Amino acid sequence: MIFTTTVNYLKERKQRKQSYYQWKKTTEMCGCCSGKDSAEDKADLTNPIKNRGCTDIIILILFVLFWAGMIFIAAFSITHGDAWRLVYGYDSFGNTCDEDNTGKAVENVSFSGMNMEGKGFVFILDILDPVNSMKLCVNKCPGQDLNTTVDIARFAVTEGSYLCRYDIKDTDYSADLVKKGICPGRVFASEPLLNRCVPKQIFSTAGDIFAKFFDFVNSSDLFQKVLHDLMTGWREMLILCFVALGFGALMVLLIRFLASVIVWFIITIAIIGSIAGTAGLWWTYMDKKRFIDDKEDDNIPLLNVDIDSEQAFMIYSIIATVLTVILLLVILVMRKRIGLTVTLFHEAGKCLADVPILLLQPLWTFIILVFFFVYWIIILAFLATAEKATVDKTTGFVRYTEHENVSYLWWYHLIGLIWTSEFIIACQQLVVSGAVATWYFTRDKKNLSCTICKSTKLLIFHHLGSVAFGAFIITLVKLPRWILMYMQKKTKGSQNTCVQYAMKCCICCLWCLEKCLKYLNQNAYTVVAIQGTNFCSSAKKAFMTLVSNALRVAAINSVGDFVLFLGKIGVCAATGAVGIFWFKSKEELNYYAIPVLLVCIFAYFIAHCFLSTYEMVIDALLLCFCHDTDINDGSPERRYYASVSLQKYIEEGSNQITAISKGDEEPASPEAARL
Repeated sequence: MIFTTTVNYLKERKQRKQSYYQWKKTTEMCGCCSGKDSAEDKADLTNPIKNRGCTDIIILILFVLFWAGMIFIAAFSITHGDAWRLVYGYDSFGNTCDEDNTGKAVENVSFSGMNMEGKGFVFILDILDPVNSMKLCVNKCPGQDLNTTVDIARFAVTEGSYLCRYDIKDTDYSADLVKKGICPGRVFASEPLLNRCVPKQIFSTAGDIFAKFFDFVNSSDLFQKVLHDLMTGWREMLILCFVALGFGALMVLLIRFLASVIVWFIITIAIIGSIAGTAGLWWTYMDKKRFIDDKEDDNIPLLNVDIDSEQAFMIYSIIATVLTVILLLVILVMRKRIGLTVTLFHEAGKCLADVPILLLQPLWTFIILVFFFVYWIIILAFLATAEKATVDKTTGFVRYTEHENVSYLWWYHLIGLIWTSEFIIACQQLVVSGAVATWYFTRDKKNLSCTICKSTKLLIFHHLGSVAFGAFIITLVKLPRWILMYMQKKTKGSQNTCVQYAMKCCICCLWCLEKCLKYLNQNAYTVVAIQGTNFCSSAKKAFMTLVSNALRVAAINSVGDFVLFLGKIGVCAATGAVGIFWFKSKEELNYYAIPVLLVCIFAYFIAHCFLSTYEMVIDALLLCFCHDTDINDGSPERRYYASVSLQKYIEEGSNQITAISKGDEEPASPEAARL
């Protein structure tokens, strides 16, 4: 939300306009002018979102050319890569497992280009030397120990899984073939892991060679238990997501129709919910602790599940206590300013009531982003396997090495991820801003029809270049930050602490810069939607408007954002409370704290989809009001588009914030006291 108009600002604007109109009237009477406004001026005074041209065309052309490069990368990756190689692996002859490799044979390599459909597992003949050993594609990993070639041959006949080179028949299995490395000498009972046959008793088999691998398998036991809980409770989690959806929709409706009450209701519920939620977590933790203490007193062995669950709820309880204390302190500090948001929420609610489809915009954006991310990941998988097949001179086996030009394509593909995702998000912001501007600058709201369609039309036919420009600026900041984060991770074990701190400082500064630019961009898109100017001009206007009253901007922004944040927390807490009592009754779960945590995260994002629209609507609404005061003076010829209640809110809110900032307990005017 942007509180850009104050009493002084309005008075200065009004005085300048009155002086201008008096001068213009005098000159017209003297015959110095034509006696009428130009068509463009009249159009601007009646509806400023019309009569515009295309903005930032050069940037749009660059963006289109950039995506032409993205399409080239996709074609190159699909042509030279094989994404299934990452999933199923490949044998020593260059064949991708569980895939028909006909027509993909590596030159001068025997057994290459074979059909491996149905053989989806990689089997290593010598598990003690996996790097130099022959690897084969098999249709089943051996589930039991095979100590002799007779056992291996019997397994091939009964299971149809041949563990010797492809040209060797099961009747020819012999010790001589073992010496040549064509057949395994001994096969350990294995199970598939990432479609690779891995011995079940790795630690006892190979000692320190596979110690790290054993630690990974041992740690994956916890992951498997958590995964089991998610698979067991996925229905309840899905239902709870719909519960969060209902809570989010209810929160929007309450803000729309009961704005004067719901603001304080949200704060009250947030306080009660935070205290109750924290108390509930401590109660659950004490219940778990009492259960473990009773078992220890009775000398009953404890399961790791019970101990881990107790520790998880202890951590949750401590975090919840800290956050609750912070929440109470913030509410105490901001208690005088909370009432200022009531009228603004009411005005935003009017816009959403007339254009309810605005609430669905985050959903469409989310769907588009999901499709783009899926596309990006698929191309990334093909790009990662766009390698050259080379033959090892020592073993004669095929190995894949990175193509010499792929490293440059990686960076290009990464920039495409950032730029395009920011472009999609910016499109949503401009569509919402355009719809709000259309609604605001329409005198008779009953004549509104397909507002979103008009806003989308403005975006597609006029302002795609401005959106691409803003997204590119964010990319220029985000990419160096990601690079520094990657470098910091790589040099984490370095002894040079000075370099570590310098990197952290740079990352922090870039993060702050990115947040500021995103905030400025969002307001620039609103100015673009209102005035139809290019991105730079719009950003300059938005920046000057913000800087002209930075203290009041921060004051009102903090209040409105804080109230909406409490609404999101309220939805999250309510859904989490339902989830705790529901999952607690399911005895088959190992760590029900994990499903509850995931449900709370989903609930927060669902609430964010609804209430973030409120934030964008309010931001656009106040900038529309600012532009309204720029082009009109409130006279009968040039009436404000803003409603009387919004005008009163802007002026009275400014007086009250001024009074609060000076330390006064009462508002500066009787009118402001009514807030």
